Amino acid sequence: MLTPTAYGLAIVLDLLVLFIGARFLVQPRAAATGYGVPAKPDGDAAYLEIKGLRDAVLGVMGLALLAFAGATAAAWFMLTVALVPLGDTLIVLRHGGTKAVAFGIHFATAALVLVSAGLLFAA
Repeated sequence: MLTPTAYGLAIVLDLLVLFIGARFLVQPRAAATGYGVPAKPDGDAAYLEIKGLRDAVLGVMGLALLAFAGATAAAWFMLTVALVPLGDTLIVLRHGGTKAVAFGIHFATAALVLVSAGLLFAA
């Protein structure tokens, strides 16, 4: 029972980050608002698209590791990639975002990614 749960959670998280990345590529300003730090109207959208590409690639990489390298490699990936939402938490707090978004979205995501890593290590 642990293995399907471990893989299922990892797949859902990888697909979610792929979706978030795609949203930053397609609707960068709306995605930035959802991130917790709205983009400036006259700001450079290229930086938002860079975030989108980064997130999309991380989602694809996680799925590829699950498919081709197995649970242990995916667990190490999840363990290290948890640094991204932890960093996002700090970025939101430093740039005037709300604590609710910083902790309720980004920090909670980091915790869930760490749970996923633990389940994959145990699978």
